[in-house]
Amino acid sequence: MSRILLGLVMLGCTVAVEDVHACDDPITRLVNEKPGERCSGRVEVRHGHQWGTVCQRGWDPEDAAVVCRELDCGFVLDIPGGARFGRAGGEVLWRNVKCSGDEFALDLCERFLNDDVCTHSEDAGVECTGGEAVHFKCTAPYWQSIIDFHLYKRGVDTPLVTQRADPRQMTVDLTLSDLEISHQGSYSCLYSIHNKLGNSPSGYSPHSNFINITVLEIHTPQIWYNTSPEARPGWVTRGHSFNVTCSTQPQYPGASFQLRLIKPNGTVRHSLPALTPSVTFTFSNAQSNNEGYYCCLYKVQTGERNFISRESQPLPISIREVDPVMSPVVISLLVSGLTFVLATCAILIVAKVYCNRVSKPTELERESRTCVDNTYIALTVK
Repeated sequence: MSRILLGLVMLGCTVAVEDVHACDDPITRLVNEKPGERCSGRVEVRHGHQWGTVCQRGWDPEDAAVVCRELDCGFVLDIPGGARFGRAGGEVLWRNVKCSGDEFALDLCERFLNDDVCTHSEDAGVECTGGEAVHFKCTAPYWQSIIDFHLYKRGVDTPLVTQRADPRQMTVDLTLSDLEISHQGSYSCLYSIHNKLGNSPSGYSPHSNFINITVLEIHTPQIWYNTSPEARPGWVTRGHSFNVTCSTQPQYPGASFQLRLIKPNGTVRHSLPALTPSVTFTFSNAQSNNEGYYCCLYKVQTGERNFISRESQPLPISIREVDPVMSPVVISLLVSGLTFVLATCAILIVAKVYCNRVSKPTELERESRTCVDNTYIALTVK
């Protein structure tokens, strides 16, 4: 799964930018009494089959940015109190939400259950820029005639968007919607002046300054780990080293991989620059604090904006003590010792049999021996 994200190099023009991605069924929503206001409203979260609100205490722009990102609503404009959007029903579920700003969903942030500390008068709210579009603000000198504004992409002869302005309306917003990778490029606007009848343009202005749009296609990273060969899948022996690798394509300048360790008592984050398509996080001495679920995400910083991928599938890692019974070293020593004992026993048995035969001659041999030069010779009687 991938995301299409937008970054801008702005050249003297005001532009609002949003990001686009495919998403699963969300557990976060914005509720607004005004119809059609999908990207602004009171923050609500789902618990089971019921929806509740989030307390405004501790609510900050980093928390709001996660909501805007999760709902495909671009960037934060404001964080008003939820009372602006009408009084909510249900319960106040969360309080003291604490996001770093890099999370892809509000459910990934640290928070506390409300415990009847907050009321609906303190519900958190968010206003986002909106999703799946870029808004260009184009301005023309004052004219008493009808003016058409046109949005052009460099290298394309026909306008992508055209909007008519009423007389004395000098500024319009031109919106580029349904963004794709093909929309990457440079954009400018111009206006055309119509005659009094307004049927055909009587002249065109020069092009305005150009604005460059960079479209980023960010895929969900892959994650895997390497440890000692004798370890079981998902297990790391205490005191041993292990590696967690994050990988994705394509690559962008200024990107980094974020590794998040989810533990029962909190979350630990690590970061490495994405200088190559894959980076490896090394843990040289595995201890109990390395145990938990590991997730990767890919982060690109363009100007003052951050664009973040979905998190990878969680990778569970358990830290286990050394098992002396199953230790390969112990097993090797036991096998070697057993082999030595068996070999020794075999040699002793063979030696005993041989000695018995030498020390106990047959009756015929006892009766047939004679002594010649102190040497015993066994005579065989046929």
